[in-house]
Amino acid sequence: MGDTPGGFAGLVGKMGNADSNAYRNHLSRFLPEEQSDIDGVFDAISGSSGSSAAKNGKATKKTVTLGALQAREYAYMREPLPEQMTVRLYNGMKSIDLTGKSSEPSEQIAKEQFVIFMSNLLKGNADEKITIIMRMISTTEGPVKGKQIQEFTEDLIMSVVHVLNYRKELKGWNLENTKDSAGGVKALASQLLSELKLADGATPVGPQLMEMNFDQSAIEDWVYRVPHISTFLSVVIRQGLHVLHSLPDQTKEIANLVPGCKGIKGRGLVSLFDIPSIIYINSHLPAELQHKWRLLFSSRLHGESFSQLCGHIVNKGPCIVILRDLDGYIFGGFASHSWEVKPQFQGDNRCFLFSVFPSLAVYTYTGYNDHYMYLNHNQQTMPNGLGMGGQHDYFGLWVDSDYGKGHSKAKPRCTTYNSPQLSAKENFTLDALEVWAVGDLPESTETKGKKSILDVDPEAQALLEMVGKSRQSEAHLRSVDHRLHGMDKRKRKHYVRVMSRAAQLISATH
Repeated sequence: MGDTPGGFAGLVGKMGNADSNAYRNHLSRFLPEEQSDIDGVFDAISGSSGSSAAKNGKATKKTVTLGALQAREYAYMREPLPEQMTVRLYNGMKSIDLTGKSSEPSEQIAKEQFVIFMSNLLKGNADEKITIIMRMISTTEGPVKGKQIQEFTEDLIMSVVHVLNYRKELKGWNLENTKDSAGGVKALASQLLSELKLADGATPVGPQLMEMNFDQSAIEDWVYRVPHISTFLSVVIRQGLHVLHSLPDQTKEIANLVPGCKGIKGRGLVSLFDIPSIIYINSHLPAELQHKWRLLFSSRLHGESFSQLCGHIVNKGPCIVILRDLDGYIFGGFASHSWEVKPQFQGDNRCFLFSVFPSLAVYTYTGYNDHYMYLNHNQQTMPNGLGMGGQHDYFGLWVDSDYGKGHSKAKPRCTTYNSPQLSAKENFTLDALEVWAVGDLPESTETKGKKSILDVDPEAQALLEMVGKSRQSEAHLRSVDHRLHGMDKRKRKHYVRVMSRAAQLISATH
């Protein structure tokens, strides 16, 4: 299609030299198969308008109208995008200045405008995107208010969730197995807006931000520093208009926008995460871990037990812990290393804490100390529980081994992550907890790295102590440990009871 009179080549031939050269720069960004794809989508949309102008023969150039973009019978655009985003895309296309180059009214989108719109938003830098984005925010020339930017950003995020759900591109997540996205859309929009800066570097907040005017340079700086905006626009265009969506080499930037989800299907569980928070938290993970999340533990599936928690998360690779307190606050942390039960801090500076509700935010390491992550159980001299950041008894996030209790002591801030108090109350009561492994399972997990049952099952450890076998008796421990690992939970408990009784009898005879 790219070489037909109605395609890219034919279009260039009808333009003047100066225009032609500028236009060729846009065309050169697209591979032949991409040019063909854009041609096909434009022809399909313009052909759906049903206007008499489109049927007047060879002299009439095809154009796209807002009505054509909104047409519900149009196969590409039937439902994937909310109407307000369709209008914003149209305003963006219309903003491409072709004054004097087209005899069509300004309400008609010419092929040149359509192509340059795709070129700038999908392939351009912040400078090339900014004029279009300004008109998508507001159709009025000049500065835009914070409230208008917020509305645009909420529309954009909502459209991403909507179109990915419509195209079945949520990779195992869906709107039924995640928290309602409405609150998450607003929370993510607020988080992205918090990155807006004025020319003097000031960062307005709250009501002040909503009424503040931001000029084009401030928005350009924001788009440059907040890559989510460009990524979200790319998703909306590719999946919403169904253009360039099936060319894998061209979609690397959005390939891991949503991680694959394993372990939740068919279990009747609604995650503590919503789609916007999954997208945002995933974007802060190391790149090699962003492609897959796998549910390891849920208090609603596996029970409210610290032993159960340890048994499901130890030696499973990097993890995300997320919990909700009884006041409804949702927060957690990313552990960059496999959890190990030991009385020392572990992890590295890739760890972070985060909040999902009432606000969405990520808190990364400060360099003040290396108290990244901590997991201990069944010790008499050291704190028992799961913690991240701060110090003993003053963690940024702490889940006590006395399951159900926790704290977030961070006044004024957590020393390790600079996070505020994440829970509603400093000492909180746990309502629900989930742990997700991220990335591929470490190879060592199934072989040499398999965690001893003795390290996660205090009953088993106590049993061996009762029969007088110290933890230095490696051969004996390995044989018993192997036996325990091979049993289901019911049989293991029975085995422990029998052996415990036997140990008592042995002890009584000596």
